[in-house]
Amino acid sequence: METTRVAMIVELIGTSDESWEAAAQVAIKEARKTIHGIHGIKIKEMTARADPETGRLVEYRTGMDLSFGVLD
Repeated sequence: METTRVAMIVELIGTSDESWEAAAQVAIKEARKTIHGIHGIKIKEMTARADPETGRLVEYRTGMDLSFGVLD
């Protein structure tokens, strides 16, 4: 028996002042408001913004592809 699954991919960018993982969670939480059946994510990019005075990281950004099933 053969089966086929259809999935959509959307690109998301989440931000957080805590960590890259928290930034990813922010993006997923927001996506779940309108997207159901999320299967997984693929992290594409992790970047951060540094404070020019202290050099400390002040904002984390996580870019990802999020996949979810499409129903007929």
